[in-house]
Amino acid sequence: MNSESGGWAAAGGGRMAGLLALTITSVLWGTTGTAATFAPEVSPLAIGAAALGIGGLLQAAIAVPALRRHRRALRGRARLVALGALAVALYPLAFYSSMHIAGVAIGSVASLASAPLASGVLEKIVDGRRLGRWWQLAAALGVLGSVMLCLSTARGELGSPGRTLLGVLLGLVAGSTYALFSWACQRLMRAGIERAASMGAVFGLGGLLLMPVLAVTGGPILHSGGNLAVAAYMALIPMFLGYVLFGRGLATVPASTATTVTLTEPAVATLLAVVVVGERLGPLGWAGLLVLAAVLALLALAPPAAAPRPVGVGTSGPAVARCRRY
Repeated sequence: MNSESGGWAAAGGGRMAGLLALTITSVLWGTTGTAATFAPEVSPLAIGAAALGIGGLLQAAIAVPALRRHRRALRGRARLVALGALAVALYPLAFYSSMHIAGVAIGSVASLASAPLASGVLEKIVDGRRLGRWWQLAAALGVLGSVMLCLSTARGELGSPGRTLLGVLLGLVAGSTYALFSWACQRLMRAGIERAASMGAVFGLGGLLLMPVLAVTGGPILHSGGNLAVAAYMALIPMFLGYVLFGRGLATVPASTATTVTLTEPAVATLLAVVVVGERLGPLGWAGLLVLAAVLALLALAPPAAAPRPVGVGTSGPAVARCRRY
């Protein structure tokens, strides 16, 4: 058995632990919107650059031994690492800008509901993975629940049609880049590179790319202790700790499933907005929360998906040819 397929099969034994890690990740990520409200003068670009930029560099820092062990393998897949890092750098800028422009509800849903669909497309076209009926049902329910939340909470947030459209487009960029870096990290793991090295390389380089953005936009973070505390919290807890757990989840479940599980993030964000910020949630929103809870139950009960076809072993065609370039 080769290292790729063997490692993937061995990881299947920890699928429930992976789902749990991803669920905790979603809870942590769901706190970011509420946390950002405590630093209203900090721009979404600064928030995103500080959170994932610093968090990414910390990922690389704890992964130094693994990065040294796998430096040759990472050099051999430099294009894949660079692609994932670029996605890491673009994701927070698009995500927080989407919420700032179109409102938290619409921005979150456009970003997170599009991610599992984009992940599914990547895995099907590039990896040749069959997307089973369980995943299709879970993804459809996840999108439905997110849209229900959006319709329930967005009434007071809608701006002009142009701003809403721009926010949705930025959300689609965020969802696509989220799917892309998830896929890139998991592809590195399937190639036999340790989880710490895969995540450290992609997120460390992505964090470096975000440092110029932070240098230009991050001045207001230093204007008050409150702003600094918000930036520190978002970098250390949702981003650093969250992505450590996200990497553990990616080691045992497909990226399409991982991004579907994290559709619970808008549910957590909505509950916090109700409890902490004082927003109200209508019957449609509560129904949406129940639908998202059903998604987690469905994914937990679903049988493990079949392993993807190993690249270069008994495969052919243009999709595989594109993979071989990495």
